[in-house]
Amino acid sequence: MSGVGAAILVAVPLGIVVTRHDRLGWLVINTGAVAQTLPPLAVIAISFSFLGLGRYPVILALFFYALLPILKNTVAGIRAVDNSKIEAGRGMGMTEFERLRRIEIPLALPVIFAGIRTSTVMSVGVAYLGAFIGAGSLGDWVILGQQQLDTHITMAGAIPGAVLVIVLDQLFNVLEGIVTPATSSSGETTEITTA
Repeated sequence: MSGVGAAILVAVPLGIVVTRHDRLGWLVINTGAVAQTLPPLAVIAISFSFLGLGRYPVILALFFYALLPILKNTVAGIRAVDNSKIEAGRGMGMTEFERLRRIEIPLALPVIFAGIRTSTVMSVGVAYLGAFIGAGSLGDWVILGQQQLDTHITMAGAIPGAVLVIVLDQLFNVLEGIVTPATSSSGETTEITTA
């Protein structure tokens, strides 16, 4: 999942920058949309000509494919933060960075994680395409099963992928619960209400 990890490292900071510069936002979001529309198999086919056979073209395809959901959710999550909370932080004397770190990002985390989870689930399917260029994935079993018309072999490659999706989704769900600030019964985030 190196491609998804790289997409997170790029898309989240980029999404934050987009919320601060509206003109840049149009360019970044549309560039991300173009990257999303590129067929993963086409990215793999083009990139292996200079990256060679193996896992690197697949990682590049995963990166492009995972980028847009994380980017869009980061932007949407931060822009959805209640302006009154931001103004409250400004009134408490917080700098813009402090408001971002202590108010906007904590409140946007559920939406950001939704983008990460979506990208992760989609990327597992894309990773199967690595079988076409010798990346050594579960796709090898799927292709072998199709070639031999053997459903058991095909399922031996497909079922672990489905299990992996569930496991990764639950791991991100647990991580989200750990890093997302606790909310009181009134819905106020404790991180924000403390000075």
